[in-house]
Amino acid sequence: MTSALGLVAACAPGGAMQQADPRPVMQRSYDLRELRFAAREGLIVSEENSFYPMADIVWRGDPPGPRLAQIETMFQEAARRSQPVLNGSTPVVVDVVLIRFHGVTTRTRTTVGGVYNVIFDLSVRDAHTGAIIEPPRRVVGNLSAPGGARAAALIDAGQTERVRVTDFLTALLRQQLA
Repeated sequence: MTSALGLVAACAPGGAMQQADPRPVMQRSYDLRELRFAAREGLIVSEENSFYPMADIVWRGDPPGPRLAQIETMFQEAARRSQPVLNGSTPVVVDVVLIRFHGVTTRTRTTVGGVYNVIFDLSVRDAHTGAIIEPPRRVVGNLSAPGGARAAALIDAGQTERVRVTDFLTALLRQQLA
């Protein structure tokens, strides 16, 4: 268990707060080749439209469908966007194991707003040998989710839930790997 002193917090664009287990102190020059996505077994997905469903997966930024696949698509897009920035000397594969992805329901977004809470375990491996460079560590990211008129204004400006969360995941991955 990580103590409060062991948490690292950094602000990100869009009213986000990011927390993570301490990253190993090391020189990083990663060339991101691949992101491998998995989800912890037994995660509960909710389509309930309450203010705060008691579930591990709550996502309304896409039409109803396979929520884990939709979330994986955002992680993969975040990795693709990060490749031009993460083009260092050590080719790596990043493993992401999703622990929680709790967005906001339609009811919450159209009224009070809330927080997108994303938790995953991240590890880094050598792309050629598979050797672990950075063992798994817990990453926690929180992105504000404005409600009511502010949410509607964001959508009108093209900042849909999917756009905002994918931008957030991109920044979070870069922060963890740079």
